Amino acid sequence: MIACDSNVVDRLRGLLARYRMRLEEVTPDTPIPGSYWGEPEAGLVGAAVHVRRDTPLHSALHEAAHVICMDVVRRSRLHTDAGGEFAEEDAVCYLQIVLARQLGVGAAEICADMDAWGYTFRLGCAHAWFARDADDARAWLIRHGLLTENDEPTWRCRDAESQSGPEYVGHAVRATTG
Repeated sequence: MIACDSNVVDRLRGLLARYRMRLEEVTPDTPIPGSYWGEPEAGLVGAAVHVRRDTPLHSALHEAAHVICMDVVRRSRLHTDAGGEFAEEDAVCYLQIVLARQLGVGAAEICADMDAWGYTFRLGCAHAWFARDADDARAWLIRHGLLTENDEPTWRCRDAESQSGPEYVGHAVRATTG
């Protein structure tokens, strides 16, 4: 499992800065503020993603992708629970894989970590979903201006004009996607 250790944290900080987000490091054995799933999982408080050196990279990217994908109203009151609708959750999973590539981590590698954590996908694993069954998630990201047709991040967060779909309260259990 790739962790937010010294090999990753500076690159992750730079990536989040492009979205006007902050990466906040928590010292070892300190509770992680805003962690929905509990330690060592990443936490969200406002525009900050909180991690420790033992936080899985996929967790930090997933929570960052939630901030990027949520509308401005939810982003303005964000603490711990990102909420969102099911199509958005799928888009978050897709975007975290795209963002991992920006850090030099391949899709197969980050997807293996997602599978090890317990994400579930209709095709049996994250990489199969990403490669063969995620067209709707990709289209959602493009429609909301978060991804280009070439699968490159636009380095912007979703705005109020790009809202769609009803919200649900809370995360899907273990990010069941598919």
